[in-house]
Amino acid sequence: MRAVRVTKAGGPEVLEVAEVDTPAPGPGEVLVEVAAAGVNYIDTYQRQGIYPMETPYVPGLEGTGRVTALGADVTGVAVGDRIAWAETLGSYAEQVAVPWAKAVPVPDGVGDDAAVGALLQGMTAHVLVNDSFPLSGGETVLVHAAAGGVGLLLTQLASAKGARVIATTSSAEKAELARGAGAAEVIDYTRVDDLAAAVRELTDGAGVHAAYDAVGATTFDASLASLRKRGMLVLYGAASGPVPPVDPQRLNAAGSVYLTRPKLFDFVDTTESLRDKAAAVYAEVAAGRLDVRIGHRYPLTEARTAHEDLQGRRTTGKLLILPS
Repeated sequence: MRAVRVTKAGGPEVLEVAEVDTPAPGPGEVLVEVAAAGVNYIDTYQRQGIYPMETPYVPGLEGTGRVTALGADVTGVAVGDRIAWAETLGSYAEQVAVPWAKAVPVPDGVGDDAAVGALLQGMTAHVLVNDSFPLSGGETVLVHAAAGGVGLLLTQLASAKGARVIATTSSAEKAELARGAGAAEVIDYTRVDDLAAAVRELTDGAGVHAAYDAVGATTFDASLASLRKRGMLVLYGAASGPVPPVDPQRLNAAGSVYLTRPKLFDFVDTTESLRDKAAAVYAEVAAGRLDVRIGHRYPLTEARTAHEDLQGRRTTGKLLILPS
């Protein structure tokens, strides 16, 4: 079968399409014909060696497709069933062996694109507003990269809870997408000298109850300075690079604020909790209450371009790789 292969850490140029052996499903695994694989920042961290990986390997943790074979001891799923997954390396491929315990059923009302677009990023957004900092109506939050895959879903979920969302984007096009997702205010951070001051102005000097920050190094200071007393900075990504070590005294000086660095899989650490969270997100999609924007679809041969576009901040919504 064809798959993207990484033989050494490096830039997008290390992503190469190659013929590799078709995996055989082991005990507890199912073999899946991949319909679509999701592109995520963690894929770029692994490729660069920020998260060290044993090479060679096939990248991609997330995807959806139909089951074509069952390994030993697999029950509760049949050949032909549609499933999705968000924690199985090797998804940039025509076929992948997926541990059934880490997979979720895809309901009939959710298409392949939405099944991927709403899984890893949808569950992340759901955790952010329900678990990391449980939002309630009347609160004001700052959402960075609001036109990105998580950002658009996060903005929708936060707005649906009655929160006022102040979004940051980098262009007029992205600003319109954020507004369409429910953002009450949008700040073009490329045109603002002092982002925290702009946020303070929009909150009558009080600051926000929470700042959701997936950008990292370039926005961390502004996020911290945008919080009201006892507010919370939810740092859930590092698109611009990792944040340097933080002196806890800064949290005191900022108004007894809180800092958390959540990881999705600590909140869906059992098969039951994973499937419950996925089902909750898919229910929102099937009911039309959560719109999943697909920013671009790339053939397997253009995985390099997908990574370049993602890291170049040239994208909106979810990026997919289509193996066939």
